[in-house]
Amino acid sequence: MPIQAVEPRRLYRQVADQLRQLIDAGEFSVGDRLPTERDLADQLGISRPTVREALIALEVEGRIRIRVGSGIYVTDPPSAASEPEMEEGPFELLRAREFVEGAIAAEAALHVRPADIERLDDVLRRMETMRHPNKMTIALDREFHTAVAGILENAVLVRFIGELFDQRMNPYFERLSIYFETSDSWQVAAKEHRAVRDAIAARDPERAKGAMQQHLRQSQIRFSRNFDERAAAKEVAE
Repeated sequence: MPIQAVEPRRLYRQVADQLRQLIDAGEFSVGDRLPTERDLADQLGISRPTVREALIALEVEGRIRIRVGSGIYVTDPPSAASEPEMEEGPFELLRAREFVEGAIAAEAALHVRPADIERLDDVLRRMETMRHPNKMTIALDREFHTAVAGILENAVLVRFIGELFDQRMNPYFERLSIYFETSDSWQVAAKEHRAVRDAIAARDPERAKGAMQQHLRQSQIRFSRNFDERAAAKEVAE
């Protein structure tokens, strides 16, 4: 048998594998509630975002059901279970975008032209009148980020930022959006986009970099809200 390359596994996939094995071994039965995200993170010695990614992966597989404000429950496995195709987790992608797009925004502030500001303003006007979430708001979000990259007049960068953004069009981000994206969070995000626009228009590279990084960092925070906090509060009250 020929030697085969060893495929590195992302940490969140390793965590998902371990939890799946525990379920299959009968440590948790159908209907049982898993430990909270915080407890799992403490027991495994890893960050809560990594646990969040593992849980989302298991829910996409149909192995668990996350009930915000109640807990994380084991479900009947589907007849033909399959692992998600995506390798990078949502938080890994957002961290990468924070780094890359921060640098692009800083450079854009040094090269911006009046026509570029007009394009950003047009996107922002449409964003601020849309109710989220829907396909149009996601498209406008993408348009804003690629428009910032477009200020540098480099087609490779525009395509790269578009491809990075498009990786959110997957079951992982879809689940996170269902749980945590609302019309209110969209309005907050729109203000963050406007802060990026204002910094670029002011030709302030450090401010533009900070505003873009802050926006993508806040996106991570919005997707990191605890599934269990309301459930824990309810149990204490009872």
